[in-house]
Amino acid sequence: MFGGGGMNPRKMKQMMKQMGIDVTELDAEEVVIRTGDEELVFSDVQVTRMDAQGQETYQVVGDPEHREAGGAAGAVEAGEEAAEAEESTESGGIPDEDVELVAQRAGVGKDAAREALEDADGDLAAAIASLE
Repeated sequence: MFGGGGMNPRKMKQMMKQMGIDVTELDAEEVVIRTGDEELVFSDVQVTRMDAQGQETYQVVGDPEHREAGGAAGAVEAGEEAAEAEESTESGGIPDEDVELVAQRAGVGKDAAREALEDADGDLAAAIASLE
């Protein structure tokens, strides 16, 4: 990981702890990575989560099975995701999560935040800047 070569694993763990890096092995049964073309399915997998200064990184080790994208299970899940996205978006086309974020960051109500987002064509930073 850090070029430890033949370093003692206990010493490596101690050094990582000193740097504020927490490493956890996850008991994962399966990991699926979906791209535009294919799915990579890791069935016999080792997953490690590394938390460094609040940033989580996952390492997946295993031999994936390659599948074409758009299988039956993928189509069902894609349909569910689209339905959820549609539910979380009001008629203005601005996601509720964006409205809440702008309202919280700018310290204004949701109506003002939605209006600022609409004026900024959905640009979060521009909407917050216009309200501050």
